[in-house]
Amino acid sequence: MVLAEHQALAQRGAKLVEHRVDWIARAPDVPRLLKDRPTPVVVTCRRRQDGGKWTGTEEERLMVLRTAIISGADYVDLERDIAKSIPRYGKTKRIVSHHDFESTPDNVEEIWAEMAELNPDIIKLVTTAKSPSDCARMLKLTAEAKIPTIAFCMGEFGIPSRILCGKFGAPFTYAAFSAEREIAPGQLTFQQMKDIYHYDSITRDTPVYAVLGDPIGHSLSPILHNAAMHKIGFNGVYIPIRVTSEQLPQMLDDFQRLGLQGYSVTIPHKQAVLAKYPKCEEIVTQIGAANTLFKTDDGWQSDNTDYSAALDSLQLALNPSETLEGKRIVMLGAGGVARAIGLGVTKQGAVLTISSRTSERAQSLAASLNCRHITWENRGAEFADILINCTPVGMYPNVNETPFHTNWMRDEMIVFDTIYTPENTLLLKEAREHRCRTVSGVEMFVRQAAAQFTRFTGQPAPLEMLKETLRTSISAAKPA
Repeated sequence: MVLAEHQALAQRGAKLVEHRVDWIARAPDVPRLLKDRPTPVVVTCRRRQDGGKWTGTEEERLMVLRTAIISGADYVDLERDIAKSIPRYGKTKRIVSHHDFESTPDNVEEIWAEMAELNPDIIKLVTTAKSPSDCARMLKLTAEAKIPTIAFCMGEFGIPSRILCGKFGAPFTYAAFSAEREIAPGQLTFQQMKDIYHYDSITRDTPVYAVLGDPIGHSLSPILHNAAMHKIGFNGVYIPIRVTSEQLPQMLDDFQRLGLQGYSVTIPHKQAVLAKYPKCEEIVTQIGAANTLFKTDDGWQSDNTDYSAALDSLQLALNPSETLEGKRIVMLGAGGVARAIGLGVTKQGAVLTISSRTSERAQSLAASLNCRHITWENRGAEFADILINCTPVGMYPNVNETPFHTNWMRDEMIVFDTIYTPENTLLLKEAREHRCRTVSGVEMFVRQAAAQFTRFTGQPAPLEMLKETLRTSISAAKPA
């Protein structure tokens, strides 16, 4: 961290900055780095074996750390194996640290106890998460610690612990200067922690919500939900949790003990969460999948907000006097979203035909909905008042693909694409050329998110703000 970057972070609201002097190519001038500093500073000089870049001798490294203490650094980071060799001096506070780049060992509590004997002001214990349950262990350790402790996990599985460690008592957490300056795996940027997760507003009383999926890194749900909560003044935080199918049952139990209040659920967990928490309305049972879990006075309840969101979105394309009754609908795809939409339109009296690239899935879904199916090759031969795309064909980055050729379209039909990245898919662009009435996936996505938001917070969602935020996020996510 050079002086100019330190100034920039201070102007952006940083209250404490770590100087990783091992990243400086030349011998670090520690007194100069500390002079006229705009915020308190942690001085860290990490060896390569600890994930750092120090190339000098160990004696030279220890001298850098001693110089930082003599020069009045606010904090100095000392690995646990050297903490005894560098005595306390002046007002500099000691962060005694340990990093495990392989796993979260079974004996983390024993490691913490050993570090507690090394005269720390703060204990920093960082491991590598192999599952989200590792995060739960580290957050529990933070909450129960008798000495101020920063305990979190590295890696994509570890992201929840980076965001939540302050809620459980950590004096601060760590973030990168920018996406290009990630110091450790899974580290979020300062701007993400500040602008998306509002880290400084998270307290012990802040309710926590999450989106569950595998993969999860692409999800825009944290941006939407956190922005909406901030907009209405609701002090909650919404985090991403990557969890595999095998890890899901244990993760749900572990995070319940941490007090989480609700979940959005995406691929591949929609059926599994319903099996674990079967309390729901009858329509969710009929769909056979849930995209929402929320806590009530009577325990956990499952819901599926895709169902109502899809029907509400379709309604936008209908004339005021129109209904879905009698409308002939061709639906492409036979996954979870297709099941919810298919059940919705058939209950409204539509005549549904399903076509999927996997014929067996189309047959199975058609049998469960008591409707017709056709082969993927014949999808263009079927007459339709409404075409609904529930496949990923045309999704970013494959924006030049379409699941339905333009010569199969007819003027004035309704075309609904559930894809929202991009909002204007090739399918919708070609549909407009045929003067079709179109509905984009943005409409459905924000409506299902809005319904989840209300389940979580008990308050109406700011729908137009959600649309604006989603569109801005989609635009920002595209490479230049």
